Amino acid sequence: MINQKTPVKNYQKVIKDAELLYTDTEINKTIDDISKAITRELKTSNPIIMPIMIGGLILAGQLIPKLNFPLQIDYIHATRYNGNTRGGKLNWFKKPNKSLADKTILLIDDILDEGITLSEIIKYCYSQGAKKVLSAVLVKKNLENKKPAENVDYFGFIVPN
Repeated sequence: MINQKTPVKNYQKVIKDAELLYTDTEINKTIDDISKAITRELKTSNPIIMPIMIGGLILAGQLIPKLNFPLQIDYIHATRYNGNTRGGKLNWFKKPNKSLADKTILLIDDILDEGITLSEIIKYCYSQGAKKVLSAVLVKKNLENKKPAENVDYFGFIVPN
């Protein structure tokens, strides 16, 4: 596990040994494609865009400027990972400030793994009165024969588990 106490040389080794799955050009084009699909569906709904911290922050920062329609922004911070590579119990650090009642919500995260965290967050949004909850991720893991607890509405890449 890499954390704040990990020496820089360990990070450099990880980067050196990593396999490049997608180029910057491929990633940027995919983000453009996702933004166009979101725009087609949500341009008249004034949705609340909510990155799921911390993973969803980067994708949200790249997507939101491409969404040229009225929208609101909030965020949610809930995780099952807490610095680990395996998920556990869902911990809530921050629930949205905005009322979700009768709103369309777009949750943004980096990766869909088992979908358990996303499923719980979607349930929470509906429990707060959300009219519609959609989700977007850059990467969706191929879990082979296992179906995720929740699927996503928009995704860029499918990667092996």
